[in-house]
Parts: sequence; structure tokens; C-alpha cells
Amino acid sequence: MSGKTWKVWLVPGGLLIALAAGIVNGPALAQVAPSLSFYYVAAFAGGLLLAWRFNSSRILSSVVTLLLASRAVDFFSAEQVRSGPGRTAVLLAALLVPLNFAIFALMRERGLVFAGLVPRFGILFLESVVVAVACRPENSPAQPHRGVATLPLWMALGFVAAIAVFIARYLQTRKPVEPGFVWSSVAVFLWLEFNPLGKAADVYVGTAALILAASLIETSYVLAYHDELTGIRGRRAFNEALLSLDQQYAIAIVDIDHFKKFNDTYGHDVGDQVLCMVATRISHVRGNGSAYRCGGEEFAVIFRDMSARDASEHLEVLREEIAQAMFRVRGGLERRGANRSGEADRRRPTKKKGAATPLSQTPERLSVTVSIGVAEPSTRNRLSEQVIQAADQALYRAKQRGRNRVEMATTAPLRLEKPRRAKTS
Repeated sequence: MSGKTWKVWLVPGGLLIALAAGIVNGPALAQVAPSLSFYYVAAFAGGLLLAWRFNSSRILSSVVTLLLASRAVDFFSAEQVRSGPGRTAVLLAALLVPLNFAIFALMRERGLVFAGLVPRFGILFLESVVVAVACRPENSPAQPHRGVATLPLWMALGFVAAIAVFIARYLQTRKPVEPGFVWSSVAVFLWLEFNPLGKAADVYVGTAALILAASLIETSYVLAYHDELTGIRGRRAFNEALLSLDQQYAIAIVDIDHFKKFNDTYGHDVGDQVLCMVATRISHVRGNGSAYRCGGEEFAVIFRDMSARDASEHLEVLREEIAQAMFRVRGGLERRGANRSGEADRRRPTKKKGAATPLSQTPERLSVTVSIGVAEPSTRNRLSEQVIQAADQALYRAKQRGRNRVEMATTAPLRLEKPRRAKTS
């Protein structure tokens, strides 16, 4: 697991859980007890407001689930969670909170529109009726629970199953909201298992809501600074990285060869798969290079504290790896065309007469190549914009000389103007 992945999983959810557990199990609980009610209210208010601001019905319904579960345990417990309505409320909360988290994760996100909110809040309404009926004194067991653990094993396994759903979704989406739901579920389990009532409960429940709100902010940051298709950093992150460059660095511009013809031949769905494959390779370039998608089929790599000549050695390895990699079309071209024959022409795999095609061994196994231009700052090209233009002109030279090659920029002076080159693929 990479350092970036560890950071997504540990910050902020893991840190907030560790802080909450430290407060509950340490001497600090008595000192912060007067402010915990405010913390509880602020966490839920912040979660609801952020869910509304970011138009997330999933976070909104999940925060409401937490709030309803917390209020139900407090209302029905009467300071007693080992028997009677209190124990029933705890068990139902342990059952329904992770279940709702998983259901809302699998439901389509439609924003805060009527059609998106009705199913979610319909579920919450029906569950509230069930809880109200089940927690009536005549329907709740009067015999005290004698076990050490508050929750039975099968309910603990329910939390594990919900966490497995979030992990699977993270592997698909790579969005921080999924680790947020994992840590929020952990906070709910700690609350119901060890501290269903009192100030400690406020710490855990408030932290669960706070983690959901923080994960929403983290996800919005990722969407703003990362390319949604490929998952690597995008144009905004690239522009900000340029501001922090020192005197010694190298910038490479990477462009997929014949990409427009590739799209015309195989369709945009396959083109998207090619972009993801190439982006994955570029993101693992040697020399600690930072990869960015600047738009279309064009990528950029920044090498800090490295000359263009040293960077070109790593880029040559990258170029060879991409050229040698075989790319398998997911689902097959024939089945794809049959299943989507009714879609717009943009999504249909058509082949133009005389169009050159990338290297291809079989209809489902393809390969692509890239051309790369790399430049570094000099006495004549001090600004990062000039270095980018130098790398861009080196890329144009690589295209002219046959593609599938790495070219270093010349030392000729550059002016800050838009490069006059035709867009070549």
C-alpha cells in the first residue's frame, strides 16, 4: 500500500477515532465534559450543513441515521441498557446504522432532489416506526443481559460486512468518503459496545458525524485537484505545483500518439481505458516524478531537484514500458458494439478509411506509444511557463521525428506566447 493510500485511510478518520478513544479512556474526559454537548450539536449541525452545501444525499441521510439512533438510545434507555427498552434500542441501533450506511452506499447518488431523498427518508421513517414499536416495554426483554460484551457476535459481524462494502467501493472509486464511512462505523461500534450512554457516548457519536463531514470535504478536494477519469492529479494541482518549484527541476510533457485516430477507430470508451492505463504508468515513473493530467491525452511530469538529462533517462524507461505494455479491452470490442448499438455516434467504434491505427495484435489486445518532451530552467528560460513551452516544443519535435521517443529541449530562447503548433496525436 502506497504512502498516499495510507494517508487517505488514516487522515482524518483514523486520527479522530484515536483522539476520541484517548479522551474517553483518559483523564481528559472529566475536563472536557462541560463542552461535549456543544461538540455533539456542532458535529451534527456541521455534517448536515456540509451535506446540504455539497448536495450529498448519502451523507445527509447517514448523518440523520446517526442522529436518530443516538436519540433513540437516549430516549428508551432510562439509564439502563442491559435490559428492557434500552437494550432493545441499543441492539436495533447496532443493526440499522451499519445496514443503512451500506444501503445508502449502494444507492445511486442523485443529490438533494425529491426523487433522491424520498427513498432514503422513506427507509428511515419505516425503521423509526419499527424501533418505536419494538422498544415498547411489553415488547422488550425484561431479563438483564449478563454477557461481558454489550453486542452479540452476529451484530459485530454486521459492522464487518458493512466495512467490507466500503472497502470494495473504495477500490472502485478511490474516494476518501469510503474510508470515512469505515471509521464512522468503527466509532458507532465503540459507542454501542462500550459506552451507550453518557458523555462518552457524545464523544463517539459526535466523532462519527464529524468523520462523515470531514470525508465529504476530503472527497471534494480530491475531485477539485484530481482528474476524475484517471485518478491522478489534474490541471489545478499542476498549476499550484509550479508555484513551489525551486531553481533546479525538470518538466516533461507526455502525449499519447495517434490518440484521435485511436478514438475514431475503437470508440471513446476504449479511449478512456487507454488514458487510464497510460496515467497509471506515468504515475509510477521513476525518479520521484509527480504526474498530472493537463487535458485530453496530454500529461505532465515534474521532477524536483533533477536536471532534464537525468529526467530523460527515467522518461525513456517510461516510454519503453508503455510501448511494451499490452492493453486488453474490457468486455471485448464486438460485445461492446452490440450492447451499445443504440447510443450516440460518439460512442460507436467506427473506422475511417485510411486512418492509421496503433499497434494491434488482436481485436482485444492493443498497445499504444507516447511522445515526450522535457525541459529545465536556464538563464534564458527562468520562468516555469517558459520551461513548459520549451518542453512543449520538444514534444512537437518528437512528433515530427517519428513519435514514440523522448526529446530534450534546446537552449534557444523562448517568448511567452502560445506555441504555434498544430495539434497532433
